[in-house]
Amino acid sequence: MQLRILAILILLSILFPPLNTAQSDKRDMGVMKEIKNPFWEKIETSVKTFKEGEKKEEKSFVMNFENYDLPNENSDFIKYWHNDPVPQANTNTCWAFSTTSFFESEIFRIINQKVKLSEMWTVYWEFVEKARGFVKSRGTWLFTDGSESNAVTRIWKKYGIVPAEVYTGLLPNQEYLSTGDMFDEMENYLKFVKANNIWNESEVITTIKSIMNHWIGTPPEKFDINGKTITPIEYLKEHLKINLDDYVEIMSLMQEPYYQFVEYKVPDNWWHNKDYYNIPLNDFMSTIKNGILNGYTICIGGDVSEAGKNSELDVFVVPSFDIPSEYIDENARQFRFSNNTTTDDHGIHLIGYTKENDKYWFLVKDSGSSARNGKMNGYFIFSEDYVKLKMLSFTVHKDVLKEILKK
Repeated sequence: MQLRILAILILLSILFPPLNTAQSDKRDMGVMKEIKNPFWEKIETSVKTFKEGEKKEEKSFVMNFENYDLPNENSDFIKYWHNDPVPQANTNTCWAFSTTSFFESEIFRIINQKVKLSEMWTVYWEFVEKARGFVKSRGTWLFTDGSESNAVTRIWKKYGIVPAEVYTGLLPNQEYLSTGDMFDEMENYLKFVKANNIWNESEVITTIKSIMNHWIGTPPEKFDINGKTITPIEYLKEHLKINLDDYVEIMSLMQEPYYQFVEYKVPDNWWHNKDYYNIPLNDFMSTIKNGILNGYTICIGGDVSEAGKNSELDVFVVPSFDIPSEYIDENARQFRFSNNTTTDDHGIHLIGYTKENDKYWFLVKDSGSSARNGKMNGYFIFSEDYVKLKMLSFTVHKDVLKEILKK
């Protein structure tokens, strides 16, 4: 009997082996996963559309370029050395990008040295100077994020300059520059300063720096180059070897006397600088052509919000329905400036030219986002008429102006 029971147990153990203890101890595991609720997203979209209404596609009146003969990226442009276009991204700092690019080209022209300089270094210290001006003027000087080309020379003379890799203005893992939140914080702080009469210059500047240090990083006091530690001022003087006093600001408006240095009366000239040499329009255009034909690039600024702009075709022209070419003169130019249809809203770098049918076309390097919607990725082509009517001022080396300055 006992033997029979033992045999049955052995047979059962063969037919039904014991459960694996590892299997009996198996535990559930967890993973990190983004939880989505598509139906809730659908509800949110519906509620938002109901509240705000269906957004209609906005259209603007622009020139029809069908069958219009235009130069393009394959045209025979004569170009001068410049660094590749850099996007200013979410910043209103075209003045810094265009002028920095201009001086990079000038350094190459003068000492044959290719450098990439930091735009955001200049932006940082310009905000410091704007805050200082805001305090000194008891809040009457504008505090905006725009400025002018000669702000760059003013900042470099006082603070020097650094290579782009030394100060980028980008935080870790940040792809594109963005200064909107930073500017809002600074502007709100200065409104508080004005409302409460806190005119302590040192305290205000310290706070402004603290805000910028958070958003775009702290600029270095010194940095290493070629195994040597130097200051930004030393880098400007010893390595770049550029004389900032050799550059002249040119404008052309009838409202100021010609052949005199005057104030450029636009908001971005927030410190009311009077170093702009005002010349007639014919001299204005001949100087641009003389410079670009003789190897000089030009930093230029003016109005870029026009019906003759087409960012897909990378071109700016003046349509005949605006004004025929033969009527573009200093009167038409002044008229548009006086009624605010020509404004000082963008700075660019003129780096080349071509000539077709007795008309010049200028190749410009542009840091704005619209310059990256076409095939040329960072460049535009400006017609001669567009420059003549809509570009308000430019910066150029004084050697281009020898005859003009004699007047």
